[in-house]
Amino acid sequence: MPTFLKVQGGVPLNGSIAISGAKNSALPLMVASLLTDQSLTLTNVPDLADIRTITQLLEILGVSAQVDGNTCTLNASNITSTTAPYDLVKTMRASVLVLGPLVARYGKARVSLPGGCALGARAVDVHLEGLRAMGAVCELEEGYIVATALKGLQGASFTMRVVSVGATENLMMAASIAKGQTILRNVAREPEIIDLANCLNAMGGKVCGAGTDTIVIDGVDTLHGANHKVMPDRLETGSYAIAALITGGDLTLTNTSLDYLPMVRETLEKAGAFFEIHHDGFRIYQNGAIQGVDVMTEPYPGFATDLQAPFMALMGVCEGASMITETIFENRFMHVPELARMGANIQVHGASAMIRGVKHLSGAPVMATDIRASIGLVIAALAAKGETTISRLYHLDRGYEQLESKLQNCGAKVERVKVSA
Repeated sequence: MPTFLKVQGGVPLNGSIAISGAKNSALPLMVASLLTDQSLTLTNVPDLADIRTITQLLEILGVSAQVDGNTCTLNASNITSTTAPYDLVKTMRASVLVLGPLVARYGKARVSLPGGCALGARAVDVHLEGLRAMGAVCELEEGYIVATALKGLQGASFTMRVVSVGATENLMMAASIAKGQTILRNVAREPEIIDLANCLNAMGGKVCGAGTDTIVIDGVDTLHGANHKVMPDRLETGSYAIAALITGGDLTLTNTSLDYLPMVRETLEKAGAFFEIHHDGFRIYQNGAIQGVDVMTEPYPGFATDLQAPFMALMGVCEGASMITETIFENRFMHVPELARMGANIQVHGASAMIRGVKHLSGAPVMATDIRASIGLVIAALAAKGETTISRLYHLDRGYEQLESKLQNCGAKVERVKVSA
């Protein structure tokens, strides 16, 4: 039976929302359990479809997983397989992160080429180039990456030709138990990289430089168990901040920090946001009418591509015009036709979209195309006149914990409904 999100727009969001743990941090942290035969306990783990998928994948490999609310304890002392099958990997790109840890600890891995959101070419070439630099033999066989390092991985100096968050995480984990020192250059600088480095170091690793463009890892013989709290989800934080602005609301976001969103904060302030910083979060509300602001998505600390769709929804009702240029993924304007169905005035020219603000959006049936497009449509619906129905909710369920209840608690008229085919 199809399920839709029904949103009655036009209600300002007022109240408080507790931000969940970061999905994009929790996934590599859970995979890091493969690096040790002792237990890794993670707290602040969000309850999301992607988390359940990676848990299922780890269990197929032989990892014991115990979940109690938002606490997850993983133990990889009895690995029974080094193959990550297509049926699971095709649903989520982050599954490829098991490649580095399996090769580093067991000398072999067979991992299906990954899937996930249809955002264009996100090849795993950089992952494989880094592992080859560390002595692994990597080949593609019948849709699988087959990697071997029977004598173990060796420390190496490797420069990424393109910045890749996933490759940075994969190679950091692999290098943590490789022989000797590994120097990774032109790496991703996202806060999630720092979170992974902190966890690896809590497990006895020697990782320095996370958050800069060069990371140095001195390999150790073994890692041990640890307890680690997953960082707040900065993308959920940014999404709800934008939702507050587009509805003319007043929200306090807790369990988070604006420090994770430097360029987003600067951009929203230019658009008319006012922030009050609190010890465990911040308050956000409008400081006058929303103004058009040009943005270009860039690797961290630039404006996050994952907040491009929500920001485009906001710009759809701004005063004046704005230009959004997407430099990360070539297929990340698939939400434009859906926003246009709601009355947005958007013209796409190659990698840029020109948005001319309209007085208001109108409710309409729309369809989600990926995780961040989904929240962009929800945000647009919250501000639209009338009722919007959003289909393909499995995208939302991959990235936003307890979305409906969080919004409902702040006055939004949002409900999930099942409709007979």
